[in-house]
Order: sequence, then C-alpha cells, then structure tokens
Amino acid sequence: MAEGRWLEIADGVLVRRYTELDLSVGLVLADHGCLVIDTRGDAAQGAELAAAVREVTSLPWTVAITHAHFDHSFGTAALLPCEVWAHERCRAALEAEGAAQRERWAQHYRTEGEPGVAAAIAATDIVLPDRLVTTTAELDLGGRRVLLTHPGPGHTGHDLLVHIPDAAVVFAGDLVEHAPGGSFTAESFGPDTDLGHWPAALDRILQLRPRVVVPGHGEPVELAFVVAARDDLADLAALRAAVRAGELTTARALTRSPFPADVTTAALG
Repeated sequence: MAEGRWLEIADGVLVRRYTELDLSVGLVLADHGCLVIDTRGDAAQGAELAAAVREVTSLPWTVAITHAHFDHSFGTAALLPCEVWAHERCRAALEAEGAAQRERWAQHYRTEGEPGVAAAIAATDIVLPDRLVTTTAELDLGGRRVLLTHPGPGHTGHDLLVHIPDAAVVFAGDLVEHAPGGSFTAESFGPDTDLGHWPAALDRILQLRPRVVVPGHGEPVELAFVVAARDDLADLAALRAAVRAGELTTARALTRSPFPADVTTAALG
C-alpha cells in the first residue's frame, strides 16, 4: 500500500488509509463545503493530508477530531484557518496533556530510530478545537447533514462519532479498531480508557444502523464486526471486574479472554 490512498466507501464519502500506524482519516464532500475527519500525527503529516484533500476538492473545509490522541489530532495546524469540531473534553485533554503527548511520542520515534518523525512531532503546534460538542451537534455542509455525537466514554472520555446519515457511514475513531487478525491491540487501552462503558458506546454506533463503520485504524468494517467487538469488550470488562473483586486470578482471566494475552494484560491493568 502506498503512503496514503483514498478509498470511496459511499457517494462523496472517502477514507484515506496510511501505512503509518495503519491509520484511517476521512473526507465528506457536499455542495458548499467538505469535512476532514482527523488530521494525522504532526504538522508535516497534516500538510500531506491537506494537499491530498485539495487533489479531490477545492471546497472550503471544516475539521472534526474524533479524540485527542496525537495520531488523530496533531496535524490540525496545517488545515487552518477553519472551524475545528471536537468533544468539549477533547479540547481540555489537548490543553492539559498535549505537550506531554508531544514529548512522549517524539521520544518514542527517536528511540525507534526515526529522527525525522520525532523532529516533526516536536515542532508541531497543538491546535485546540474551537467548536465544542457536549452530546450532539449537526453540521450543514450544503445539501448534506453530518451529525457529531458523543456516545459516552470508551476508548477515551471524549470520543466523537461522525455520522453521515444519507450515506449510512459512521467514522468511529478508535472506538473501533480493525487490527490484523483481530479488533484491538494493547495500545487500544490507555489511562483514559473506560472499559466498563466501552460496550455501551459501541451500542450507540449499532443504533445508527450504518452500512459502513470506519475504524480509527484498519480497513472499514460492517456492523457484524462492531457487534463482535462489543461482545468481546463486554466479556473483557466482566473478566476485569472479576479479577478486581478477587473472584478470578489474572492468570485465569488470560485463559478466558477473547483477546491475546498482551491485549488482555493491557486492559486488565
């Protein structure tokens, strides 16, 4: 797969897929504007995305951020000036933790022997969203509605769904991941993850009855994939509750988990 490629999954709804982190970002076209969904991980990557959008359309753009993790939100500066939509706690997270994220991931790429990526992240200006969602918001791009919905906590406490009703498509951010051979990785579970409520957040996606769901990482999926992910997360949440209550050992939970040992260990922690 090339560094970036567009995949049209519905009329005027495109996904751009990247080898870097197996990332998926989105583009929604309408009569008078377009919506860019997530902006990649640094200013240079954001500039690549902006140029790729301009190869598709000259329409003015708006940005929606699915959550505050660097790989989804740090490229925003390259698309300014424009409206930047996100959940209200996404702004708070970027304001409180963005600089620490920037340093942590810059150091990660230095350690991995990728000084160019490290330098790009370290030089990135973190943009705070200026259009904030509490529960829901509706965008009118001209002839096409886009609904922004906070489904409750899950991968983070500020996840945002981007729903295009006329196309029956939902961009889910990292509430859904399509990892090779499974649905999630150990990196899916971080300090801001709410495992107990994550299955309910996926129920909100299912209630929308989309034809296609776009994960934050991996290829687009159908509803059956989301159903299976919800059920697996519910099983994992029950195992964690049993371990914390002293009803089950960690070793026993690892044998009963629907996920590989590294994923289970990260979630139980």
